[in-house]
Amino acid sequence: MVPNSEKYKQFDETRKELRPYGTTCELWLPKIMQKADRHNEIELNFLPEGRMTYIVNSRKVCIPTKKLAIFWALTPHQIIHFDKETPYYVCTIPFVQFLDWGLPGRFVDRVLKGEVIVSESSGDGTLDQLLFEHWISDFQQGDREAMEVSMQEIRGRLGRLALSTKKVPKIEESTRMPQAANLVEKMVLFIADNYTDPIKTADIGRAVGLHPDYANSLFKKTFGTTLSDYLVEQRLFHAQRRLSLSGETVTNIAFDSGFNSISRFNAAFVKHCGCSPREYRKKYSYL
Repeated sequence: MVPNSEKYKQFDETRKELRPYGTTCELWLPKIMQKADRHNEIELNFLPEGRMTYIVNSRKVCIPTKKLAIFWALTPHQIIHFDKETPYYVCTIPFVQFLDWGLPGRFVDRVLKGEVIVSESSGDGTLDQLLFEHWISDFQQGDREAMEVSMQEIRGRLGRLALSTKKVPKIEESTRMPQAANLVEKMVLFIADNYTDPIKTADIGRAVGLHPDYANSLFKKTFGTTLSDYLVEQRLFHAQRRLSLSGETVTNIAFDSGFNSISRFNAAFVKHCGCSPREYRKKYSYL
């Protein structure tokens, strides 16, 4: 039996790209998405029943039943399959709030690099489901104190999830600058909205009112990479998605992704992906 969809959220195909959701905790119904969604929050998913498959950038990612999953939703993500039309839990945490929580650097680094992290707990998910039920109730009531408790619990749950990243080499957490999170957020949003245009580091700095060198320094302390390299990476992710999901020519994809020459596109693609665009399409095409 299909649940009453009026009681639950579903993806809106007419939704404007990059429009924020804000701080939320809600029940959603799965829906095959005809386009990718992008919004600058950290997103948590929990499925009490069934499994769901996203394309995140150009790779398939399965969210298993009764496992907590987290990803940075500025990374294009699109549901392409689910095996049960039953409600699932979704929380969205604003980017700045996530950075202000001071979670372990190795964990934050994985999230900001576009990884979908799924809990490795061998439990049956009962505790996570109970937590989500409490969080949704607190948010629906709108009581500020209760919502603050929920936010503390979400932060604590992510801290426990971060323990599973111990096997990942630890980065220097002290290099992060939470006080600059608002400026960094403005930079990533400017890039997300303009990376297919011929923008450069100077344009990004100008957009947030900073000298390009200082903007680059702040950005590198958060992401561990330069603005220029991040910009190229976003263009390549765009190209990877188009190669996997469309039949367009490689030339059209290269220029549409923000590259000004085929040779630069091919060189960057091989360096980043380890293969040519055509080889990538043969391996990862979902048509």
